Amino acid sequence: MFEIAQLAGVSESTVSRALSGSPLVNENTRNRILKIARSANYTVNINARNLRQKRTRTIEVLIPLAEYGRQHMSDPFYLDMLGVLADALSERHYDMLLTKRAPWAKGVETNSIQCGRADGIIIMGQGQDLEALRNFTDLYPQVVVWGGHLREDDYIVVGTDNVAGGKLATEHLMKLGRKRIAFLGDPAEPEIALRQQGYRKAFLDNGIAVDESLIFSAPFDAREARASAEKMLQSGVSFDAIFCASDVIAMSAITTLRNAGLDVPRDVAIVGYDDILIANSFGPSLTTVSQRIQEGGKTMVELLLQRIEGKSVDTTLLPVELVVRESCGAP
Repeated sequence: MFEIAQLAGVSESTVSRALSGSPLVNENTRNRILKIARSANYTVNINARNLRQKRTRTIEVLIPLAEYGRQHMSDPFYLDMLGVLADALSERHYDMLLTKRAPWAKGVETNSIQCGRADGIIIMGQGQDLEALRNFTDLYPQVVVWGGHLREDDYIVVGTDNVAGGKLATEHLMKLGRKRIAFLGDPAEPEIALRQQGYRKAFLDNGIAVDESLIFSAPFDAREARASAEKMLQSGVSFDAIFCASDVIAMSAITTLRNAGLDVPRDVAIVGYDDILIANSFGPSLTTVSQRIQEGGKTMVELLLQRIEGKSVDTTLLPVELVVRESCGAP
């Protein structure tokens, strides 16, 4: 490292930062140092460096499926987000440790931060045991959570403005002339409860009473969401549009409606939430509220790494955007 520093005309500490991917080194200097290091066949002893810095250079990404129950690792939203997180962490020279059992779950006695397996944790979703999540983040602040902003929480959250997103989707259907707009999603999940709040707000802000018979519960699981859509049809409640709390639920609803001989969007207009990659290639292509997955994943990584460095960071709510495609029937 001394020889590289001499050749590059910088200090050894600058060389060390450049080789570890530190943002404190400007791009031109980093590239010059890396070029010299490559020509000298220099390699970093990662284990020695991590031991010296008391860092693992590993971030745990927790998808606590064991606690949520009715969602799977193969959920397209998770797959899209995991790809973004893996790329963002790799760019910062971090490895990703993927787990699905929450450290507060019954029978779990330790966690990756406590046992030195990871420097921090990204938690995908708040789940339904909010008290356990709060207690954990009180003890271990090196955590960023993807989810909805709940005013009583003081941990760091990254996510979209779910209330605004729910209102945007519902008012879009109203503007298209739809009169009987149903909601399909599970309000036991904090993010979904906020989206339903936005759905209700759209009616109230337009001077329309909310018809509770149009609100139906559906989990994220595609098979169970199809069953929930079938119950909607069997209920006898008339509807000409559905705001679905996720794209998976929306695609499940479209499949069920088609099997029942209904046309989407002619008979029933559909709007989803997430804008997963396959939303554009589904038939009909899905109108949806974008979760800004690329921006959200990169923001979580950036905030967590700053948190690990001891810096003060704030909850970040990303603005929502309606992506209009075929399923809503917009001209």
